[in-house]
Parts: sequence; C-alpha cells; structure tokens
Amino acid sequence: MDTAMEDRLIALETRLAHHERTTEELSDVITAQGRTIDLLTAQMRRMRERLGEMEAGWDRSPQDDRPPPHY
Repeated sequence: MDTAMEDRLIALETRLAHHERTTEELSDVITAQGRTIDLLTAQMRRMRERLGEMEAGWDRSPQDDRPPPHY
C-alpha cells in the first residue's frame, strides 16, 4: 500500500473510532435521561394520587364558592 492510501486509511479509522465513542457516550446520556424521565413520571403519578386523596377528604363549604372580598 502506498503512503497516501495508508494515511487516508488511518484518518478514516480515526474518524470511525471518534464516531463510535461519540455514539456510545450519547447512548449513555439517552439511557440516563430515560431513567430520569421514568422516575419523574412515577413521582408525578404518586403526587397526583396523593392530591386526589387530599381533595377527596376536603369538605367544601359555601364560603369556598364566594368570590374574595376585594371583588
């Protein structure tokens, strides 16, 4: 193989290695973000359930339907 062809091959292999590393890093980031989204989704679901339970336990009074005094 001549020197020019070998240099091109080395450059291509270097670029390929860089792209593979970048792909792996991005995959790790996406995986971590997926876990975070799953965790936040579960927390939101629990918060909605707790809020629903709290609202179900509240007794509404007629005063709740009146506008505030500054109206």
